[in-house]
Amino acid sequence: MTIRYEANPPKILPDVDTDQSIKKFIERIKNISKKCDAIHLTENVLGFQRVSPLEVGKIIKEEIPDLPITVSLRVRDKSEEEIFEFAEKCVEIGFAGILVLMGDPSQTGKADSGQIPSLTVKKLREKNVDSKINLYLSVSNKPNFAKLAKKKDARPKGFMTQVVQNTEQVQALSDNLKEFSIIPIILFPSQKNEKSAKFLGLDLESYSKEFEELLRKSHEITGDVLLTSPNDFTGLNEFLGKTTF
Repeated sequence: MTIRYEANPPKILPDVDTDQSIKKFIERIKNISKKCDAIHLTENVLGFQRVSPLEVGKIIKEEIPDLPITVSLRVRDKSEEEIFEFAEKCVEIGFAGILVLMGDPSQTGKADSGQIPSLTVKKLREKNVDSKINLYLSVSNKPNFAKLAKKKDARPKGFMTQVVQNTEQVQALSDNLKEFSIIPIILFPSQKNEKSAKFLGLDLESYSKEFEELLRKSHEITGDVLLTSPNDFTGLNEFLGKTTF
């Protein structure tokens, strides 16, 4: 059974001390890692330039060696050579898994590389990378399962979902992708995350009432969930501190 926490490395901003931002970020991870089983580091979420998950992940592994870490790898703005280099560094650092995804368009205007996540996983497997680290692909919370052939043929370890909205979505994913690990992503409901909820089409008030049941049932179905709380670290940290699974 695994409860993961999704962590966005600090943004790189002209008027902010990046070293101080990294220190604050690491302290947060040390804090919340006492209440969850693993963390997932994102890479340049929404296309904003952030500190590399490789950089902060290396520090975390040095500080908390036994904490499993998975990491996002955006292929949208990387060459094939850069992708393989990223994967090898993940192995070297000791990460547990890589989520290969397209990624949001770059906010700095960097051109798309034309790489495709499912083909990237195939190429990484051809180089035997999957024997050293788990490879994951992303999947919609309500996909057309008949159109997932390319992703399934890539033979990832499993799929991390888009933010799920109800237990039925989790059950459908588990039932239709039985040969894969499923890691549903669940948004922590709070007023600070209201903007994210609206973006995802969630009615925060009704979603909040169902949240704990959604979390528990999803955990029962898949044995592995990823909690995201982009704008409310304190709220989620306190919730995990008083919740048992």
